[in-house]
Amino acid sequence: MNVYDSGKMLDVLGDSHGMEVTHDIDEADVLLMNTCSIREKAQEKVFSELGRWRKLKEKRPDLVIGVGGCVASQEGDNIQKRAPYVDMVFGPQTLHRLPELYDQSNEQREIAPKNRIGTIDVSFPSIEKFDFLPEPRVEGYKAFVSIMEGCSKYCSFCVVPYTRGEELSRPLDDVLAEIDSLAAQGIREINLLGQNVNGYRGEKDDGSICRFAELLHYVSHVDGVERIRYTTSHPLEFTDDIIDAYAQLPELVSHLHLPVQSGSNAILAAMKRNHTIDVYINQINKLKAIRPDIHLSSDFIIGFPGETDQDFQDTLNLAKELNFDHSYSFIYSKRPGTPAAELPDDVSFTTKKARLAEFQKVIIDSTLAKTHEMVGTTTRVLVEQVANRHPDCLIGTADNTRTVMFPHDVEKMDELLGKLVSVRITDFVSPHMVKGELEDVLA
Repeated sequence: MNVYDSGKMLDVLGDSHGMEVTHDIDEADVLLMNTCSIREKAQEKVFSELGRWRKLKEKRPDLVIGVGGCVASQEGDNIQKRAPYVDMVFGPQTLHRLPELYDQSNEQREIAPKNRIGTIDVSFPSIEKFDFLPEPRVEGYKAFVSIMEGCSKYCSFCVVPYTRGEELSRPLDDVLAEIDSLAAQGIREINLLGQNVNGYRGEKDDGSICRFAELLHYVSHVDGVERIRYTTSHPLEFTDDIIDAYAQLPELVSHLHLPVQSGSNAILAAMKRNHTIDVYINQINKLKAIRPDIHLSSDFIIGFPGETDQDFQDTLNLAKELNFDHSYSFIYSKRPGTPAAELPDDVSFTTKKARLAEFQKVIIDSTLAKTHEMVGTTTRVLVEQVANRHPDCLIGTADNTRTVMFPHDVEKMDELLGKLVSVRITDFVSPHMVKGELEDVLA
């Protein structure tokens, strides 16, 4: 979602003010920081980086500095109190107003250069931002499409509902129009985004509601779209009609990211996840019956307040039972304003670190094993580019997210870019990369 939002920030300022991205900070006229507040460490990095930017501002007073995203939404004017040289503060729902905020900032500098007050807009203007974003632009053959904003699940540890607001789904026609535009520009893979993406409830033109499984069917019929991914899901919304879609839609990749957070029912209850481990396992087993080759990834919080040795062992057991392909796992991070922040945290940091290391070892071993198991099999790959260090090879992404490299005729490289091909895997390179040989062009 942050990658998607960052791209839109570039788009709106490019359209309105002709700005272009630069990788040289010394030649930038505008510095934008898109922030995340899911974990405390990410939030701390914001003010650390702003401290470095302050030195640039002192040298170049006309430099415009903006802070957006969830930390901006959470902190609001506190950002400018701590860093008064910041010109713009905007939330994830108001990034479409960047051109206006930029102009206001410049006007204030002209009127009162020494007593300038930065512009702030961290409101939640419904789904308005999508009505003001420019036509999507493409780079490569894959694209993110945001279909909904916010979350209404209110897990006890999570700050998202407070920084991005309640769940709001984009109308079906708007989502399909964006995907049509991307496909017309050569995009072959669509990744549908939302904080609770499978909870999508988009309005149709007749006033009825389109649920997520139905949306998947619509997207699969867009000419040019050959692969569909989505993130992030919630087990409560992973319904049977979504599972059935895996039997009906070959465009859906054989990879699912379904965060579970813990393998302990007691901890899940404290997290207010509102599901049990049995429910989660049952969902996965139903999916595996339809797609035996499905690759599964998840999110885990280690060391949640009150986590006992048995709770942690339950999490380890779940990881081993379901044989996750990979995971995003972190030590619990207290977030201000969330219910869990008030819970007594009786797990020592040393214990948390040890548990995280033990858990991640299980996942790493699983990842390695699954990558090794690819050798000798054939996999579907979206060809994306010529390998930088191996100009006689092409690189693409398999359904299971592994990078695949295979040799090809140098004079015919362009013919395969953007194509779906089948590749027979011949060699293991790293946990997330393999080599192979081209077998066939699929689409």
